Amino acid sequence: MSQQGERPTAGDDWWNRLYDESAADTGPAAAGDTLDDRFDSAVDTVGPEDSPGAWWDPSRRGVAPWESSAAPRTPADPVGDPPVLRTGGVAGPGAGAGAGAGSASSAASSASPASTPRTRADFTKLPASAVPPASAVPPAPAGSPPPAPAVPPGRDHAGEPSAAPPPQPPAPPTVPVAAADAAPGQQTRTAGRRGPVPWGRRKESTGRSRGGYVGDRPPTYDAEPTALPTADPQELGGLVPDTVLDGARYGAFTLRAASVRGDSARYRGEHRRDALLTARFGTGEGALVLVAVATGARAAEGAHLAAADACRWIGGAVGRSHARLAEDIRAGRRGDLKSGLHRLTDRSFGRLRARAAELGVPPEEYTASLRCLLLPADHACRTRVFFGVGAGGLFRLRDGGWQDLEPSLPDAFSGEPVVGYGSPPPETREGDRLTMDLGVTTPPSPHIDEPVPPPAEPFRFRASVARPGDTLLLCSSGLADPLRGEPALADELAERWAETEPPGLAAYLADTQLRVKGYADDRTACAVWEA
Repeated sequence: MSQQGERPTAGDDWWNRLYDESAADTGPAAAGDTLDDRFDSAVDTVGPEDSPGAWWDPSRRGVAPWESSAAPRTPADPVGDPPVLRTGGVAGPGAGAGAGAGSASSAASSASPASTPRTRADFTKLPASAVPPASAVPPAPAGSPPPAPAVPPGRDHAGEPSAAPPPQPPAPPTVPVAAADAAPGQQTRTAGRRGPVPWGRRKESTGRSRGGYVGDRPPTYDAEPTALPTADPQELGGLVPDTVLDGARYGAFTLRAASVRGDSARYRGEHRRDALLTARFGTGEGALVLVAVATGARAAEGAHLAAADACRWIGGAVGRSHARLAEDIRAGRRGDLKSGLHRLTDRSFGRLRARAAELGVPPEEYTASLRCLLLPADHACRTRVFFGVGAGGLFRLRDGGWQDLEPSLPDAFSGEPVVGYGSPPPETREGDRLTMDLGVTTPPSPHIDEPVPPPAEPFRFRASVARPGDTLLLCSSGLADPLRGEPALADELAERWAETEPPGLAAYLADTQLRVKGYADDRTACAVWEA
């Protein structure tokens, strides 16, 4: 009875026979178990041996030392032992060559393979006397292939098995053409392709080398980034990338812009204090392209944030007034442009001071130098407008030489005070003093005296008309200072950028990273090529 209370039936006996009966182990088989036996068993199991294109085909797996070197059997050949000459009986020792041959031919004609089955007894040994002499065989004509042997491979003329033929030397491996043409130390890959494809190598540029420099000595720092800035999990939006690259083409100009962290900041793991903004406002011929470059205060904790705010706020102010600004540029209203852009810049810096007050930091720590370019997309207008506040550079490459277009600052106020302006003179012409000290203590002022704010940076403005072939360069102090201080850098850039076609983005980035010893600040450069 089963565990469920059911009575066993006759059909349940298989379960007991399968799991309950204990049968002795079968042990090793009587037949030999060699590698050849296992191979033949696997071939018989998988499929017919003479299946074309199978992996066990001798034409694919080669010829083993113990196999015959004759041509492989085709599907038309009968399956079985190698064919031998068959006779009606055992030839006596006195039988001649003719009798042996005749008996063999008569026996072959009397019975056909289709009517009489072949057995092991039908295959007899052929005596040496039955073999025709060499003189009876007609000579083969010149140039014809040698005749096939009269006896099967693996047996001698006496009918006895002959020694195995010597193993054939392995054929040399076939090398594909693409792989043979590749360099000796070059690897290939063939995934998903018809033939091997050599691994490509980096094409070394001739004029723009990686980590290049000008001057007598190489720079101190490494050419590649070393350390990343420290990140705050709550302020990941304040992270800035090491390099920013951008470009565009509108109207008659081509723009290339790049901002790269300096070698010193890369080594020390500091943020890139330079910020870059490229924006287009409007569409069609009335569009206006703005390029803004800002640099935060040195050694300030939030310098990169102040630079980003300055670019973002001036971009918003220009974007809201882009239609009027584009119209003034095309009409040549320089006075309106200067006053309007001055007002927009002052508003942006006013927001910077308000932001510094919110953060509780001094205004001089949360500020930035700001330099901008306005480029109309109209093909007929080649007026380029520059404005900004703070240090940097504005250059123009014309006729193979650099021109410094930095607007001159207004002269400092000097001279004697004018009547009604400034402080009165301390004494009269006769030498009498106009004040008298009566020894009275001056009461404190009811107002709280605040520290004197730093002097405001003067506003810079310049509008110029470009010529075909000119290159206008707006850059931060990180590139302007070495351009003014190292003539080799200016000459190298002039030679590279004097071509008719502007460089690509990768080539332009390599040009801006041309280093000079002693100048390791951030670099931001915006170049405009005139068609």
